[in-house]
Amino acid sequence: MPKTLRNAFEKALTYENLMKAHLKCQRGKTARANVIKFNLKKEEYISWLYDSIKSKTYEHSGYTTFYVTEPKLRQIQASSYKDRIVHRWCVDNFLDKTFTPCFIENSYACIKGKGMHKAALDVQKGMKECKKKYGEYYILKMDVAKYFPSIDRQILMKIIKRKIKDKDVLWILEKIIYYKGMGKGLPIGNLTSQILANVYLNEVDQYIKHNLRIRYYYRYMDDSVILLKDKKDLKNVKENIEKFLDEKLKLKFNSKTNIFKSKQGVNFCGYMINEYRMKLRNKGKKRLKHKVKDLKLKIKKGEISSIQAKRYLCGYFGYMKYANVYNLRQKIFKNET
Repeated sequence: MPKTLRNAFEKALTYENLMKAHLKCQRGKTARANVIKFNLKKEEYISWLYDSIKSKTYEHSGYTTFYVTEPKLRQIQASSYKDRIVHRWCVDNFLDKTFTPCFIENSYACIKGKGMHKAALDVQKGMKECKKKYGEYYILKMDVAKYFPSIDRQILMKIIKRKIKDKDVLWILEKIIYYKGMGKGLPIGNLTSQILANVYLNEVDQYIKHNLRIRYYYRYMDDSVILLKDKKDLKNVKENIEKFLDEKLKLKFNSKTNIFKSKQGVNFCGYMINEYRMKLRNKGKKRLKHKVKDLKLKIKKGEISSIQAKRYLCGYFGYMKYANVYNLRQKIFKNET
């Protein structure tokens, strides 16, 4: 277990570290207008950013709001480029090294070497073990209602202060977290929001693993799964978790939270999973079919090349890699005209 973070701010606040943060932020985005503009005078901008943090005059610029529709309608709040550099600097120098080692093994979101595919495969592995040990068992699928907008910032800061004792680090984190006052919600899309959302739900992770002593528990951000032999015991577990979420974190489950028989499988990380098969969810298949049809039409019109089309589908190929999709591949890529 890592020690509390002390006396880290001054060591981390260097021109070189801020430049490293910039170089990481611009990966894959060097053609964007805001990045091009920053790079024209990057030495000056980094020096200004260093001075503003050093003198405690730095202020967060707020966010530009837009919406995405896949996989579902979400409001995204994009920070300015200079703020993204500060976010990256905070994550690399303070948040990641302090909190990531504290996370349980079966927490998967936004953690290097893990991710949604490993989460799905580990759930399937746990299901196989339960099938072998118990025969029939039960699955609790949990989903937090409106997770990012529901995070209480004051509770989050109290959690952070248990591990971070450096007052200057706390100052910069408060500038980011309290960007709209002391209320609720973290912006979806920020690098800091991703790790802080994990920090927040790590509280319930620790409760489930150490107080409830649940072995087969898996979480990918606000979606989680528990496997247990007895349905009555699982109902009690669900009630205890609901109480903990409400009293300690001011969160609630949404209507999709339910208990299922093992033979029904579980929807998790974009897959329909049982002990022996992992299928794409119907929504995922529908999006893939629509995307392929749209790309084929654009190829026929000469708007894009087949090589460009394959690049657009890279994410889907990674998604399909872990699923049983032979028939789907044949239908979409061979037979469709």
